[in-house]
Amino acid sequence: MIDCDLPTEGRNPRTLDVDTLPTLEVLRRINAEDATVPLVVASVLPELARLVDLAVAALRGGGRVHYFGAGTSGRLAVLDAAELPPTFGIWGRVVAHNAGGFGALSQAVSEVEDDLELGARDAAEVAAGDVAIGIAASGRTPYVLGALRACAAAGARTALISCNPHAPYGDEVEVHIALATGPEVISGSTRMKAGTATKLVLNSFSTTLMIRMGRTYSNLMVSVNALNAKLRARLVRILTEATGMDALTCENALVEAGGDTRVALVSLLGEVPAARATMVLEETDGGVREALQRLRSA
Repeated sequence: MIDCDLPTEGRNPRTLDVDTLPTLEVLRRINAEDATVPLVVASVLPELARLVDLAVAALRGGGRVHYFGAGTSGRLAVLDAAELPPTFGIWGRVVAHNAGGFGALSQAVSEVEDDLELGARDAAEVAAGDVAIGIAASGRTPYVLGALRACAAAGARTALISCNPHAPYGDEVEVHIALATGPEVISGSTRMKAGTATKLVLNSFSTTLMIRMGRTYSNLMVSVNALNAKLRARLVRILTEATGMDALTCENALVEAGGDTRVALVSLLGEVPAARATMVLEETDGGVREALQRLRSA
């Protein structure tokens, strides 16, 4: 039975005739609905900034960030967490928990999202000082609520990303990112606007988090290691763009740094040996600009 109290479950008045339209017009209706999503995301940026700041404090304090989701929300969470290590060189610090585990990534396992206790069990590894983010289009998925309540009991900071501004559980968490995406093109198909909005929020959250953690230099990826020839060539190009130095100098610095781009960059810009650059980066938790400031003020 459809719950019309949920914004995403209502019927969209702009697509009532969608099944009578020619292909191009169907696509235009979908595109018109999709075009509303960025403005919805823009409206929650202050709340998203609060969540980023909570996550920065958690990571700098040695904690972790945990995502909890089911269905589309869980799959998006897994995707976001999986892309951070190769992009930003951060491993095991942002963790995704999907209801039903990896088996539910490729095949829907509907019953697990209603399992409050499963959410609590999946949250067992969350500790005080961590940040737990529940993702649920409805704002009331039992798996997600069970997880967040267990996380709060463990002393973690909690947040909810939903597409239901009136979700009752929004009052229980510290930050509720409430995306008013409204009814979908097809009622209840939250893989559409709700999924798109969630993906934009997760992209913005994790990317800003990595920037704030010093995992970029300017708008360059500098936390990637040279694990193969293709990556090595890309990283040499990044180093030449960041430093203005020639490719041979940058390649030699990368070799001296053992393939660690941040070490090579701090070594080149700070005019110090790779060993010294490594030491300063360790002192600054990997932040390139902070490491360079420390060198310049020494």
